[in-house]
Amino acid sequence: MLTIKAIEASKPKAKPYKLPDYESLYLYITPSGTKSWRYDYQFNGKRKTLTIGKYPYISLSDARNEKDLAKQLLAHGRDPSVERKKKALLSNMAQGNTFSKIAMEWYESKKRSWSLSTRKTMLTYFEKDIFPYIGDMDISQIKPIEMLNCLKQIENRGALEIAKKMRQRCTEVFQYAIITERAENNPARELSKAMVTRTPKNYAFLIEDDMREFMKALQTYSGNILVRYATELLILTAVRTVELLRCKWEYVNFEKRYILLPETLIKKDRVHIVPLSKQAINILRFLHPITGNCDFVFPGRNNIQSPMSNGAILGLIKRLGFAKRATGHGFRHQFSSVLNEHDFNRDWIEKQLNHEEEGVRGVYNHAQYLEGRRQMMQWYADYIDSLTA
Repeated sequence: MLTIKAIEASKPKAKPYKLPDYESLYLYITPSGTKSWRYDYQFNGKRKTLTIGKYPYISLSDARNEKDLAKQLLAHGRDPSVERKKKALLSNMAQGNTFSKIAMEWYESKKRSWSLSTRKTMLTYFEKDIFPYIGDMDISQIKPIEMLNCLKQIENRGALEIAKKMRQRCTEVFQYAIITERAENNPARELSKAMVTRTPKNYAFLIEDDMREFMKALQTYSGNILVRYATELLILTAVRTVELLRCKWEYVNFEKRYILLPETLIKKDRVHIVPLSKQAINILRFLHPITGNCDFVFPGRNNIQSPMSNGAILGLIKRLGFAKRATGHGFRHQFSSVLNEHDFNRDWIEKQLNHEEEGVRGVYNHAQYLEGRRQMMQWYADYIDSLTA
């Protein structure tokens, strides 16, 4: 066994050497004179070495205590070297255990799956609405009431959807902290029951008999022809009103019979392909000689450098006598209802509506279902025609 006197008397040599203590604990001395405690052991049949620390910072008695602790871990089937690294990692993490620090770690781990606009929006919400209230708090000490008070600040300004979204994101941050062993509870998880909920907005849409009446009125409409065909194309494509009105001729591909809406228009990190029925193609071919020299398929009445306003279609609906009975968004609802009732593939319908899918399926399912949607859109256009046949 080693003694303090033997340790102090040891000198560096040309090559590293060991001063053994007992049970595989020894002092390792380098040519530069550095002395460190090491413990050799076997784990799963492999020889390994645990570096305990430098002498004199780690005394002889401390080194023996660390060796005994390592032996206890081995007796329970745990690798001392791995456990030491884990302890050091947790210690480093504990030094930055605030909500804002962990939220930014979570953000860095997630941002690759988000578009640039989503990243920017997410940071803005955290910096404006969350960090000023709980950002500097130890994440393990945050209580549900403190999290709720933070979210109520968002609700109080009427931003109910933002409050709901940030509760979900904070739930993910706390879950990340639990996984990385820096928190034990998730105070944001159950708060939905204590938050204000918005009454769902039901967009007016037409049932079949009403749609028949509407289409007959639309076909005899004698007002602005661009507004009439914008409304008809809205029905035939099931795109959002803003997407149709901001559609440019450069997005229209007559040869491949589709409209390619870019990421900047649909505000997502992917394009949206809209297959066109024969009826939709005929409308666009009719309009091309009229507005083809403009950027937009449906340019504004007073300024052709801008798109037609949403109010134009709503005004037409009102003039046809369908105010409060139909809306531009309601045509999408009608589209979904009719096709689901006729047992069309749900994936085709959702992709045509450009709806996000939840969970893992939404991440991995990038299929466009283009040919299936072509058939579906032609059937739907024929169905619309049949209403006034």
